Amino acid sequence: MTADPRTLDCLSRLIGFDTVSRNSNLDCIDWARAHMEAHGARTRMDWSADRTKANLLATFGEVGGGEGAGGIVLSGHVDVVPVDGQDWTSDPFTATSRDGRIYGRGACDMKGFDAVVLGHVPDYAAAALREPIHVALTYDEELGCTGIPHLIAAMGEWGVHPSGCIVGEPTMMTLVSGHKGGRVYRGRVRGKAAHSSRTGTAVNAIEYAALLIARIHAISARERTAGPRAAGFDVPYTTISTNLVSGGSGSNIVPALAEFVFDYRYIPGYDPDAIIGELTALAAELAPAMHEIDPATGIDFLPIASIPALMPQEDAAVFALARALLPGSPVEKVAYGTEASFFQEYGVPSLVCGPGSIEQAHKPDEYVEISQLAACDRFIAGLVEALRA
Repeated sequence: MTADPRTLDCLSRLIGFDTVSRNSNLDCIDWARAHMEAHGARTRMDWSADRTKANLLATFGEVGGGEGAGGIVLSGHVDVVPVDGQDWTSDPFTATSRDGRIYGRGACDMKGFDAVVLGHVPDYAAAALREPIHVALTYDEELGCTGIPHLIAAMGEWGVHPSGCIVGEPTMMTLVSGHKGGRVYRGRVRGKAAHSSRTGTAVNAIEYAALLIARIHAISARERTAGPRAAGFDVPYTTISTNLVSGGSGSNIVPALAEFVFDYRYIPGYDPDAIIGELTALAAELAPAMHEIDPATGIDFLPIASIPALMPQEDAAVFALARALLPGSPVEKVAYGTEASFFQEYGVPSLVCGPGSIEQAHKPDEYVEISQLAACDRFIAGLVEALRA
């Protein structure tokens, strides 16, 4: 089954933009903005602080010109992960069709969904909608969803309050009602250096970091064996791990600095402040011994990213609509985070559903099945019909 030619054309264009998160996304956003404005959309831009990136919100069918008239958000990010060091069969920034698939960086995560949404833009413009369709395109999702909070804040300033949101991360067109939340921190231990023959005059930053890392390991074991459970997740408990460590400058120098990065993925309903609170309390217990040698020493936890958990809202109208468009679809929960939970925190009932498999995301020769794009085409076409006046 083939996809809509408009979708395939948009996907080719989107893959052609090198929107790796370290780069600007403006060429891509400018193209999408012009495409939607050509079909009558009202567009709004939310710029990053340095104006090298932007979020875009486009609206079709505003009722009476009002901005607070509800509507469904179709949301996707346009940034992608790097291709550095990956062995690609074809140019990652050229859409390549073979074996019933479209290959290219972002084909699955998540320019496939973006392409479907943009390909059907003429349909939104032609329909007499009883409530608006909003298209949201965001930056820096791959850096920990750091762009979406700015768009949410801007929507509040613009007075845009949709009634539902569909985020098109790859789910094989299966409905996802909930996902774990996530937090990422950098632990930084400031010690005092000395020759390794004079350890009594030093504060060993690596050793203090090791005590904190050991507690992280203990928390992980505790949650795995005795922590609360959430039904429907393949890993039904909160997880935590230390993933990066650095420190030291020589084999005979007591290290003055050590850093480690850890993240935890918590189930819906879990208090995300509890874990960082436990680690902060341990740091406070360790501090007096450090300060005895040098008051300038210390331990800090620097937040890097925070993604709320997505709580299932299966009684919401947007969920009923999606279920009607995908009869028989199972309803799942996933361990990875998405921008859907940010919309939910804004008061917009949200779910996740999009073409492709998360198993293909971030890999060399990333691809999306054309049959998955076709399934998403039918889903979006059905949504437009359901929103007709």
